[in-house]
Amino acid sequence: MIIINHLDTKLSSRYEELDSNQDGNKNTQFADIIVDGKSIYNRLRKYNMVPALGWGTSDNQRQMIDYFLLRQPHEYLYYRYPILVCPLCGDEECGFISVKIDKEGDIVIWRDFILEGENKKIDIGPFYFNWDNYSSVINNTYGLTDDNSN
Repeated sequence: MIIINHLDTKLSSRYEELDSNQDGNKNTQFADIIVDGKSIYNRLRKYNMVPALGWGTSDNQRQMIDYFLLRQPHEYLYYRYPILVCPLCGDEECGFISVKIDKEGDIVIWRDFILEGENKKIDIGPFYFNWDNYSSVINNTYGLTDDNSN
């Protein structure tokens, strides 16, 4: 028997307001992915990447949403998708963490998180989401940040 996880997002940024590390660095805002009340960003913070949802150009945001809703496969990862990316530019060439996304009936499954480039498996998941919760949350990440010029 699988346990259905609850997905949510919230507007977050790389640095807290008084964090000295933000001096001279881009303080990217993004849609933090929250699974059962726990931030994926914070769980994987040591990799210095941010969630791919909720920021970047309008075209990039729509593409990420299409990926996560399985409307189109990734250009070369197929049904693996970048879930955390470079916080400065979002470019996959800078390194990223991918996740395998499958849909079985009305359940979406995230599994096999990998640090791409190093092909290193990350011990997190799998997560199971109800499609209605999942699709609503993913769609609502569009335009979450004020800066869509990245």
